[in-house]
Amino acid sequence: MTIAIRYFTKSKKGNTEKLAAQIANATGVKALTVSSDLTEKTDRLFLVNAMYAANIDSEVKEFLARNKDKIGEVINFNTSCSGKSTWNMVKKVCDELGIPISEKEFHCAASWIFLNKGLPSEADYDKARQFAASMVK
Repeated sequence: MTIAIRYFTKSKKGNTEKLAAQIANATGVKALTVSSDLTEKTDRLFLVNAMYAANIDSEVKEFLARNKDKIGEVINFNTSCSGKSTWNMVKKVCDELGIPISEKEFHCAASWIFLNKGLPSEADYDKARQFAASMVK
């Protein structure tokens, strides 16, 4: 099974990038930003993203569109301050592009300004590593 990890963040806190690093640690696959297109067909794309202004960023949507023929299935990983998952938004884009998306996802709260201080926690990262490892079996 081939796995790729791509992430997008614009936060200076780097919660999404840190989450991508934990997934990379669990899978042994290097995490790259969505500015790095896939070089070959991948069975599972671990897409690590966050919610910005109640949606996913256009760079995530553009990455999916550019790489739609190389993605076997998207596994959504995300953080948000609001506690809301990005899965529905990612699914909408995937459906429009004909990309399968897993019903399973990993989501955790993240800090932003003064909210959710200290999140994601080490326990959240541990859960993310466990979930990622379970998705490569």
